[in-house]
Amino acid sequence: MSETCDLAPAQQALPLAPIPAATARVPAAPEQDWFKPCAVIPVYNHETTLPTVLAALRAEDLPCVLVDDASRPQAAAVIDALAAHPDVHLVRHAHNQGKGGAVQSGLREAARLGYSHALQVDADGQHDLTDIGLFLDRACQAPEAVVCGYPRYDASIPKGRLYGRYLTHIWVWINTLSGAIRDSMCGFRVYPLPATVALLERERLGRRMDFDVEVLVRLHWADQPMVWLPTRVHYPEDGVSHFRPWQDNWLISKMHARLFFGMLARAPQLIARRFAR
Repeated sequence: MSETCDLAPAQQALPLAPIPAATARVPAAPEQDWFKPCAVIPVYNHETTLPTVLAALRAEDLPCVLVDDASRPQAAAVIDALAAHPDVHLVRHAHNQGKGGAVQSGLREAARLGYSHALQVDADGQHDLTDIGLFLDRACQAPEAVVCGYPRYDASIPKGRLYGRYLTHIWVWINTLSGAIRDSMCGFRVYPLPATVALLERERLGRRMDFDVEVLVRLHWADQPMVWLPTRVHYPEDGVSHFRPWQDNWLISKMHARLFFGMLARAPQLIARRFAR
């Protein structure tokens, strides 16, 4: 993949989704060829779907950081085989830390390896990987922005997961005093690594399914630019989900309560920011 922001002829024809007014403040890309993206993939017993996901990323010449979150032996063997490629890096947890813990380890490793941005991709095959080029092109055009996917679901999404998202949306709007975060639960997004790793160093974020929500709220509090692009999400019939309804919903509820009190302390600043724009 090219490290410049020039779009290939096929990509130039792709329409870019309009940026909502609340997220339109994005800086211009610098002239230097410094844009060095990679993909970060948290993996926990996804040996069936991971090879296909990784093949799509490698087809884009995108280096990958796999984070094995203490997978079972047969899954670990598949991960080891895939990590033999020179542009595939492996981080392995001795004990399961959850999706958020795996993503955080992957982001730190990507920064250590010298990458500027990381595309977070789930290993279970939910994400539409034909959008990789579009997301990376937009990240290159707006290098300080978090490029976030907001999902377009098909009929495969479990109804309980769909309805539960609306409650989280409401809490996110309350905790940011804004509707700027269009979807906080879609894990297909590009992080600018300097700002994101700095946040991980100064804050203790959730390490399971609460991470995807909390990191966006805290980046919003830090006035990090965000760009939103639609992306299709499909739940495969034989997909492996590690969402634990009782435990993870409890963790997410505690996270919303924690963020609510954080919002109260920041409310004057958040309100002043809205009037300043």
